[in-house]
Amino acid sequence: MHRTRTVATAALALALAAVPLTGPPAGAAGRQDDGGRDRPPSAGPAITPAPQSVRALGGRVTITPTVTVVAGPKADGPALEVVERSLKRAGADRVVRAGKAGRGLTVYVDGPGADRTLADLGARGTAGLPAEGYALAVGDGRIALAGADATGTYYAAQSLRQLLPHRDRPGARIRGTAVRDWPATPLRGVIEGFYGTPWSHAARLDQLDFYGAHKMNTYVYSPKDDPYLREKWRSPYPAEQLARLKELVDRARARHVEFSYALSPGLSVCYSSDADLKALTGKFQALWDIGVRTFAVPLDDISYTDWNCAADKERFGTGGGAAGTAQAHLLNRVNREFIAAHRDAGAQPLQMVPTEYYDVKATPYKAALRERLDPDVLVEWTGVGVIAPVMTVAQADAARQVFGHPILTWDNYPVNDYVTNRLLLGPFNGREKGLPGRLAGITANPMIQPAASKIALFTVADYAWNDGAYDARTSWAAALKELSGGSARTERALRTFADAHYGSALNPEQSPELAAAIGRFWEGGSAKSLDATLRALQRAPGVLRDSLPDRGFIADSGPWLDATAAWGGAARTALRMVQASRAGDDATAQRLRTRLAAQVAVAKSYVYVDMNGKRVPVLVADGVVDTFVADAIAEHEGRGHGATARQDRTRGSAPLH
Repeated sequence: MHRTRTVATAALALALAAVPLTGPPAGAAGRQDDGGRDRPPSAGPAITPAPQSVRALGGRVTITPTVTVVAGPKADGPALEVVERSLKRAGADRVVRAGKAGRGLTVYVDGPGADRTLADLGARGTAGLPAEGYALAVGDGRIALAGADATGTYYAAQSLRQLLPHRDRPGARIRGTAVRDWPATPLRGVIEGFYGTPWSHAARLDQLDFYGAHKMNTYVYSPKDDPYLREKWRSPYPAEQLARLKELVDRARARHVEFSYALSPGLSVCYSSDADLKALTGKFQALWDIGVRTFAVPLDDISYTDWNCAADKERFGTGGGAAGTAQAHLLNRVNREFIAAHRDAGAQPLQMVPTEYYDVKATPYKAALRERLDPDVLVEWTGVGVIAPVMTVAQADAARQVFGHPILTWDNYPVNDYVTNRLLLGPFNGREKGLPGRLAGITANPMIQPAASKIALFTVADYAWNDGAYDARTSWAAALKELSGGSARTERALRTFADAHYGSALNPEQSPELAAAIGRFWEGGSAKSLDATLRALQRAPGVLRDSLPDRGFIADSGPWLDATAAWGGAARTALRMVQASRAGDDATAQRLRTRLAAQVAVAKSYVYVDMNGKRVPVLVADGVVDTFVADAIAEHEGRGHGATARQDRTRGSAPLH
């Protein structure tokens, strides 16, 4: 499939050599059959991603005017900040740190106090939990949280943040709850690896905050149109740009997100050249000096039949096997001469993206990587297809076998660089339960629009953390709720807008809620009911512009918001035209038909302008709202409605103008 493909790499926190890579910790609590987790307390707020185990405890906790935080000697600083900020948002007037319990509510974070309190409350501690696991208990006037490591403590703090209410005064009461939790796969995150306008610096900082809050631990810096990553890969970054990268690295560390740097030399590299090796490792050293500890060399979207230098052809020969051998030669030198040399200082395993990244077919190229590439190098893979509609355990096992290395999925969803006329606002879908445990991790390639990507990325985080409990529609609804900031009106508008931009390779049904409403009308349902749905579509953009907390989402979605409102108005006119026709009011129907043509023209006029100035007409609920308008015109012009009109379209539909 030819497209401006998107691929890069992610941060590997530990060397991964075998499959399966994760499993339940020793002595893990029993899990019911309701999606792989215990039921949360009936009246308690939801924790996302869904924990592996949640159960009710007796008693409650009251937020007192002064809350004492007792921190263990090695308690994570960012976790403590999250805890204290969350307590103040829950209504505490003062939050103080002390070495022992205070008179009011006391919160224990790591250390002996947390361990004792977890046991006293009847909650299991962190013994036996894998990396990034945590335990949290609320009850009997105390709160305790502890992590298997610093990141686990940070994630415990994020879960506590969700359990606590938002109040402007003390007195809020929280139900007793015990959580014991751990991730389904080691790496979970995002690859900024698309073609098109790279994200702004402010957007990247905002994204890192979002990842930390959703227990994603990886961000890969690999925008295809950063010239210093590809065309100018040998050139050092200007000081100002390097300073911005350092700010990202520092923010990522504070959010327990590994910042991975992916350099793509394949357009011009000479694999056998000592000078090019020096240029590559020199670039890595400059990033190391600002705090980067995870590196990748993507070799995707290049030709491996044409060498960049005569020396490579002379040394390695020709064909896919020769290309794999040449790539392994360069990567092994980087691995041994740079990564290994920095391992004691925290370097993580090297990652690579193969030129054949999108299938599981045995080829000479893959065989060369399997046989010659150092075994600790992580290989990235997009699934069976550049944009894989489904991804299964069997496919992942086949990829592990054919490449002979641990596999990190580079999942090309919700990326839209190949369909820049669309927003992809549906959930992460089509990924089999059990898949995360067979992988080194899961990373998602997002849209050109960073804030609008958060709906899908929320669901990616849910799946990657706990695939056993994952339900795509439930997670999607939770994402909409969170992004709406607590306003039911805003949430309804966001759901309406996201439904109009739901369809993708992973979600083949476009606008399922709008389509269902239209289908009911054609089957004899109420025009009033459909008009209410279309009115909500027409008005949703205005509501979002007025009240959605994330203003970046509004900036990202501007032309699609305009087009959605216009299509909603056009569809309402089409509905009134049908009603007038059915009532025998031909004059009104014809007047509405004329108005409809102008409205459709406006709806189709909105464009997304890409980084090269190209004007791309945007799509809204395509195949649904435009089809409804076409069906309405067909009925008005005497060619039937509903199923009959849909049959007519296969022979040539009525013009919209």
